[in-house]
Amino acid sequence: MSAYQPLEIRQLTRPEEAGPQLRRELTACWEKVVNSGGAVVAAAFPLPPVSRSQVAAVVEELVRALDPDLARMLVATARGALAGWLVLRRDRHPLVAHRATVNHVQTLPGLRRLGIGSALMERVRDVAREEMGLERLEIAVRGGLGLEDFYRKLGWTEVGRWPGALRVAPGDDRDEILMSLVL
Repeated sequence: MSAYQPLEIRQLTRPEEAGPQLRRELTACWEKVVNSGGAVVAAAFPLPPVSRSQVAAVVEELVRALDPDLARMLVATARGALAGWLVLRRDRHPLVAHRATVNHVQTLPGLRRLGIGSALMERVRDVAREEMGLERLEIAVRGGLGLEDFYRKLGWTEVGRWPGALRVAPGDDRDEILMSLVL
């Protein structure tokens, strides 16, 4: 459990489980994370800074895609307010249906280093294995931020990297680090 108490983690499996208030909180969190230098820049975003409306459109897409078999969202709240969240996605294709990808792992900037991200990652492991019957999780992280160390401490293994694959700014290319966790 997180060092940040009281922390509640709930799972969303259908769009209707994410009400308007939660959608606003997800949007505000993501905007703050990206604009503070966080590595969760969606493909639909421009390079930072991003606006609330740009983020809201992507949050809506994620919420609409929620499905018990294919896409789940884990939301961490503390004292009734959003503290962090992530998305777990699985492909329906039989060659890869035994694994899923973790995306958009976020903790509000002011609440980092309190164990919220670790608690989310521990819970997603349980959901993936026990509820979805998965055997492996994957994640891609941006180099240069120490994220690979965070995931390594949680049992993840680096399985490859794309050198210079992510252009954060002109002259600032970062590796995309591919990591895996056997469940």
